Amino acid sequence: MTQRTHILQRKGRGAASNLSGRFEAHSKEAFDDGWGAIDDDLPPLETEVAIDASRTVIARNSSPDIPFDRSINPYRGCEHGCVYCFARPTHAWLGLSPGQDFESKLLMKPDAAVLLRQELARPGYRPRVIALGTNTDPYQPIERTHGITRQILEVLSDCRHPVGIVTKSALIARDADILGPMAQQRLARAYISITTLDRDLARRMEPRAPTPAKRLKAIEALSRAGVPVGVMFAPIIPGLNDHEMEAVLQAASDAGARTGSYVLLRLPLEIKDLFTEWLEAHYPDRAERVMTLVRDCRGGRAYDSQWGKRMKGSGPFADMVARRFAMACRRSGLDKRSWEMDTTLFRKPAADADQLALL
Repeated sequence: MTQRTHILQRKGRGAASNLSGRFEAHSKEAFDDGWGAIDDDLPPLETEVAIDASRTVIARNSSPDIPFDRSINPYRGCEHGCVYCFARPTHAWLGLSPGQDFESKLLMKPDAAVLLRQELARPGYRPRVIALGTNTDPYQPIERTHGITRQILEVLSDCRHPVGIVTKSALIARDADILGPMAQQRLARAYISITTLDRDLARRMEPRAPTPAKRLKAIEALSRAGVPVGVMFAPIIPGLNDHEMEAVLQAASDAGARTGSYVLLRLPLEIKDLFTEWLEAHYPDRAERVMTLVRDCRGGRAYDSQWGKRMKGSGPFADMVARRFAMACRRSGLDKRSWEMDTTLFRKPAADADQLALL
């Protein structure tokens, strides 16, 4: 294996490298070997957006540790660039790198709202909560231009279909005019992900996501609109941000959050190397300790994919995190969730609605 002397970190990007996906016949990656072949100041990596030609929009899952069985992802890849994002390996299925390609070569589903109407109109469809933002963020920067997430919400609102949203973008507050009325009918809820209150750490981990302060403002806006909103302290990275748990939960509670949740850092497939690379580049003084703690929570490995353990981990440190989180939620009033969603109000789209939308 080639020994890399310097990682080429592009400004405004999370991943430090762009290694080929695991399904490619040949592996290639640019690196600086110390001979000056590559300039130290790399040009910005421009974002490219292509069309996803999928003919269905609702994805199904039967995972026993996930509280929903269907989801919609308007975009593939995510410009937020979170280095730890568990969705990165999915880009390998497209022949792209889970590294910088994941955050710069995006796919959008412009027909998502039309496809959704078609699926909801099928005779055998039975409503259950649809999750938005389970893989990539539905409110990442390109949503400002394309508005696909808002179009999806408009369809769900028209059909009185329940929806749950997870995002780390303050852009969700734009859609309070849709989510507020839906929430009054118990048809909408949201989680805002806040990983840290430290602007510097946030910018390094999540380079194109809104600042933590803006996310707290989004919680306030949704709360004022009557939308049940929670905070996700995710991921918890042992030795890096776990000490902020109580502060993040209290700040979210003060902003109007009603409940909290967390996920322990997950490093499946290519993410292990991408995260380790990032950690050594940005926090070399604590990289070894962080990875030691991660392995302590994963049975001695970087990741354990076992159902029921992949989200929370196991072992003494993971148990301590769970106890701290429960205590912090009680102290900040984030342990009183009652968010039952109503599926009885659902009404199918008009029979010709999808055909009219195609004209």
